[in-house]
Amino acid sequence: MAAAAILMTLAACDGQKWSEKQVDSFMLVTQKDGPSLGYSPQSGVKILTVDGYAFKDLNRNDSLDAYEDWRLPAEERAADLASQLSIEEIAGLMLYSSHQAVPDSSLTADQTKFLRDDHLRAVLITSVESPTTAAQWNNHMQAFVEGLDHGIPANTSSDPRHEAKATTEFNAGAGGQISLWPTSLGLAATFDPQIVYRFGEIASEEYRALGIATALSPQVDIATDPRWFRFDGTFGEDPQLATDMAQAYCDAFQTTPETKGWGVKSVNAMVKHWYGYGAQEGGRDSHFASGKYAVYPGNNLAMHKRSFVEGAFKLNGGTGMASAVMPIYSILWNQDPSGENVGGSYSKWLIQQQLRDEAKFEGVVCTDWGITKDIKVLDSPIGGKPWGMEAFNEAERHYKILQAGVDQFGGNNEIGPIVEAYQMWSKDQGEQSARERFEQSARRLLLNVFRVGLFENPYLDPAETAQIVGKPEFMQEGYDAQLKSIVMLKNHGNQVLPVKDRKKVYVPKRHFPAIPGIWGGISEEKTVEPIDLALVKKYFDVVEQPEQADFAICLIQEPSTGIGYSNDDVKKGGNGYLPFSLQYSDYTARDARAVSIAGGDPMEKTKNRSFKGKTIKAYNRDDMQLVTDTKRQMGEKPVIVIVEIGKPVVFSEIEPSADAILISFKVQHQALLDIISGKAEPSALLPMQMPADMTTVEQQQEDVPRDMRCYQDADGNTYDFAFGLNWQGVIHDARVEKYK
Repeated sequence: MAAAAILMTLAACDGQKWSEKQVDSFMLVTQKDGPSLGYSPQSGVKILTVDGYAFKDLNRNDSLDAYEDWRLPAEERAADLASQLSIEEIAGLMLYSSHQAVPDSSLTADQTKFLRDDHLRAVLITSVESPTTAAQWNNHMQAFVEGLDHGIPANTSSDPRHEAKATTEFNAGAGGQISLWPTSLGLAATFDPQIVYRFGEIASEEYRALGIATALSPQVDIATDPRWFRFDGTFGEDPQLATDMAQAYCDAFQTTPETKGWGVKSVNAMVKHWYGYGAQEGGRDSHFASGKYAVYPGNNLAMHKRSFVEGAFKLNGGTGMASAVMPIYSILWNQDPSGENVGGSYSKWLIQQQLRDEAKFEGVVCTDWGITKDIKVLDSPIGGKPWGMEAFNEAERHYKILQAGVDQFGGNNEIGPIVEAYQMWSKDQGEQSARERFEQSARRLLLNVFRVGLFENPYLDPAETAQIVGKPEFMQEGYDAQLKSIVMLKNHGNQVLPVKDRKKVYVPKRHFPAIPGIWGGISEEKTVEPIDLALVKKYFDVVEQPEQADFAICLIQEPSTGIGYSNDDVKKGGNGYLPFSLQYSDYTARDARAVSIAGGDPMEKTKNRSFKGKTIKAYNRDDMQLVTDTKRQMGEKPVIVIVEIGKPVVFSEIEPSADAILISFKVQHQALLDIISGKAEPSALLPMQMPADMTTVEQQQEDVPRDMRCYQDADGNTYDFAFGLNWQGVIHDARVEKYK
């Protein structure tokens, strides 16, 4: 620190406008009328003084290159650097790493390899041991890459990481690892874009404190098929609501308040998935070969653009539009006028013509993860997703994707196939054309790093990170949003809730079956307390027998019926395809299509993916039994049912046994108890329809929103889009007027 003091004194004496000091493992340069700079003493980077200002000599050539000059526009800097890079370095920029956990502050051997040998600079992180560890790991990584090549910093990203943990107890005076909020579907249930905007402001501040400069979100797919298991990651099924939420989310993440545009507090939003993903045939998902097709029986594909072109690409703030887009995995069956049926990132019609030319999108386009790899099974998401390109090799797939107009390859850590694709382009269209195409992507990719200030200072003060991430006021705002996301569907006679007195409550145990996991493995069968009884005891007196209780609370989850495909069915001579069910009792798909709209895969013998006449059993049928048994035991005493959901549910089996029903989009259980006890009043609305039965589910069209007959309960209320109750009854307010 004494050396830093001497440097600061010298700077003041010789007319320089900057001084520096050591923070953690890096040097921090501060200057009047200029940005703060961070660099590692170990990287070989030095500070150049020009006109009294400080600049980082990132390529260590003792002169100020245009890309090192923070006074120049980001576009000019990106173009200068792109022109200097080798094809291998550009290929590295085109990589986006596979998922990286951060259990400690050191780089792994794999990370060191892909950063150094493959020139990779876009890193996707998953779990981190703590905010402090994340900051230290970030500093080690940035110091490492700063000493390589042209000193390009890493652009770290994350999938959504703010979703609440149900069992976490909230303490207003304490912080946490990160603020906890409802799911996207829960945020949609608030019907309030300002809450989403505030979430974006807080989440982006926490992201930058963790070293994250790109969010692999929001997921703005309009969820028009109620069976789709990625429904819960969306803002629901209504195009206008999804559009308003997408706009608020991207605006808040990308805007630095001081500049009202790009800056050091901005986080790039990678909006996904361009476009039409919510219309998966039969509700299957294109993470699986068995779900590779999206279909449009209502001829309604164009509507699915709205959340992008009118929301994410039409921002109110100075950043203008989302800086990045992730295309859909799926094949949009028979939608390309040329007749080509390939996955989204392979489609020139979808990317170049519709996204680039028509929607005027000039930002980064990054494939969803792992689409260039091979896959050998129909029923697992582990492996590649080369839909429509199964007969081609990896390099040919990369070439096809580049021709479509895509810039980056999600989940790929090695430059080899990209360099091969460059050679193919050079052979087919000339080396000058190949170089121009690669530089075009390099400029886009670098621009998203320049605009958020990483070239000036990618380093973090771990002590500052610890103070920002999960600080008490952020935790409070997240908790308040959770309260505003809880939908009250039923409150019989407006008299069951709230339970304001300290009454006796019976909480029956929940039976968890052994359910096969989507990513492999089988969960263990168990019987558990569905809510922490120590938490419940802070509100009510817990009793062990229903006859001792004044009321009961049953907490259950939506019906779970698998992935829509079974190898056992194939072994029995079937085509493998099974229905999804939104009900708990056994379901036979008598009203399903006899012949699927789309079909065909190198691994299957038939193109007909129909599941007509087949029966599916819900793994958690016992949830329905829990509710009906509890009502039988309680008699006239009220039963309050909490359903944790991520997509629509057929309520006909459980509503008659429920005196009150609350919908939880996976919020903390404490928030539910605050509603039940009257500490907070429910205000949320349904961001989707609840179907009357499975017949209406089969008859609705995968690509059309709000086209189902909805369930009507014993009180005469219909569980339609924008329905919800408060203590007075059915909510009729400005939100309902706007969106209903």
